[in-house]
Amino acid sequence: MKVSVIQFPGSNCDADALHAARLTLDQGAGFVWHDDDGLPTGTDLVILPGGFSYGDHLRSGAVAARSPIMRAVKAHAARGGYVLGVCNGFQVLTEAGLLPGALGRNSDLHFLCKPVHLRVENAQTAFTSSYTQDQSIKIPIAHGEGNYYADAETLGRIEGEGQVVFRYLDNPNGSLHDIAGIVSRRGNVLGMMPHPERAIEALLGSEDGQGLFKSLKGVTA
Repeated sequence: MKVSVIQFPGSNCDADALHAARLTLDQGAGFVWHDDDGLPTGTDLVILPGGFSYGDHLRSGAVAARSPIMRAVKAHAARGGYVLGVCNGFQVLTEAGLLPGALGRNSDLHFLCKPVHLRVENAQTAFTSSYTQDQSIKIPIAHGEGNYYADAETLGRIEGEGQVVFRYLDNPNGSLHDIAGIVSRRGNVLGMMPHPERAIEALLGSEDGQGLFKSLKGVTA
């Protein structure tokens, strides 16, 4: 699997994402700059990392969603290519229209940085097949705007179609329906607030993030 990690001005989890990708999926994984107009030939997975792209100007992810590289990311997703957006990357995906809903301020208006427990709500996606249904995993969060919300119709649809893949067991931020991560209707785009790339080695306190990357092994766009 060939992996490309997008770098925006203000990204701060790009190196973590690249390390995780090289460790688990693609030793040749590389960075792609936000101002580029295309992805490297043969890219299977695009990772939009966490951070504060463009300083969260206007709204978190709003400017990044309109950067030149996102045209290529959208085309990649439309072809069935895989996209993983983590934290700020999730915000970018919703702003770009690749995932439904939006991310707002945490309910207590504080930045949260701590391990949280999630339930694997759908273990039948390309991103979750190495987990078991309803498995509890520990993944860290680090965000100030992780409160997922959407209108009732959208919530009903994503719940009914199995698009909710991760759910908080102890909701830290007020997200509706305890939603921590969702996939697109096609199942090739995943957005999640917790950071699986920070949970791939025991030294970091959890290896539970490995399941996501292991799930993607052998998957090609």
